[in-house]
Amino acid sequence: MIRLYNLDHCPYCRKVREVLSELALDYELIEVPKERETRTEVFAVSGQYFVPVLLDGDIMIADDDEKAIAYLRDAYEKK
Repeated sequence: MIRLYNLDHCPYCRKVREVLSELALDYELIEVPKERETRTEVFAVSGQYFVPVLLDGDIMIADDDEKAIAYLRDAYEKK
């Protein structure tokens, strides 16, 4: 299952959520704390504190909405 580490008011996270919805993909949304230094789960999976972080199996894309969106479109968009 795809997991998205998300901060609700983050515009970069919103872009990734929009593409996940557009592609009708099931995903787990994990809301993270506002304070970066308290995002221990984000750090554990990505080695940094910024969002969005997209996990899809062995694929991890951290703090880059454009790469996450490109990955989702390439992997899941019907050609």
